[in-house]
Amino acid sequence: MARIAGVNIPTGKRVVIALQYIHGIGPKKAEEITGKVGIAAERRVNELTDAEVLQIREAIDRDYIVEGDLRREVSMNIKRLMDLGCYRGLRHRKQLPVRGQRTHTNARTRKGKAKPIAGKKK
Repeated sequence: MARIAGVNIPTGKRVVIALQYIHGIGPKKAEEITGKVGIAAERRVNELTDAEVLQIREAIDRDYIVEGDLRREVSMNIKRLMDLGCYRGLRHRKQLPVRGQRTHTNARTRKGKAKPIAGKKK
């Protein structure tokens, strides 16, 4: 089992698909990485040599922010907005939708389970 950026990569899958198990690498970046390293798209992870895995690991470390560093950066950005007290920061602090979605109905994933209000029978 190959280990890249602190994540165990599944061995039976194609390299482009397996790289997407790393937080911060999607389909586009996975194809870029395999193109830079020079690995064919149809190759599987268990067919890679140790040298090729090392090349992939170095390319990711050199060019991309992934896993822990990315999570830390995102959380610091959210914390900065909350400390500023801007509108987006206040929405994050109240755990409401940040990007202008309606909350009169819907927004249940962000707000949580609906709480009943006492005395609101029809």
